[in-house]
Amino acid sequence: MLWTAEPDGSVVCALCAHRCRIRPGLRGICGVRENRAGRLVSLVRDRVVSADVDPIEKKPFFHFLPGSLAYSIATVGCNLHCLFCQNWQISQWPREHTGPVPGRPTTPREIVAAARATGSATIAYTYTEPTIFFELALETSRLAAEAGLRNVFVTNGYMTREALDLIGGALHAANVDLKSFSDRYYRRVCGATLRPVLETIEALRAR
Repeated sequence: MLWTAEPDGSVVCALCAHRCRIRPGLRGICGVRENRAGRLVSLVRDRVVSADVDPIEKKPFFHFLPGSLAYSIATVGCNLHCLFCQNWQISQWPREHTGPVPGRPTTPREIVAAARATGSATIAYTYTEPTIFFELALETSRLAAEAGLRNVFVTNGYMTREALDLIGGALHAANVDLKSFSDRYYRRVCGATLRPVLETIEALRAR
């Protein structure tokens, strides 16, 4: 999803602002999107590594359905590598391991059913970075909205406008974790740049 094929067999991913050009057999910066014979494949499309029920305030959202529960999910991987990451065991797993990624096979319908069974008002795509498990988040969010649930992203904001436009219709709130207003800090500590994050915040604010 959101990628283009190149004449030399590489692919260009358009989900996040890195816009990785990935040669055959290799993975992007996130570690969970792989070029297989000229096609970009998500390795976490159905691999949920963490699922829990949190108060919405933990995300944190203080003015969005206060007092409600959020069914929170994540896969391994992240498109940043912040030196201070509190969830580094799962966000940085692909950087430190090879082979198949961990996670329990889970369908979007199962996620929605679990959220409803726990009395959650929302599904939160959180703990790591929802942009890198975009296919799972997109399909789940659409089914959740049809079931009367709300969808929230807890994100680093390092996504493309194409990705935001694609999921925006099913997204009800987002918490963008702005690490700093310093581009140098982003480059040195997070392995990214500041401008795309600010552009995501501006685009979300305009919706």
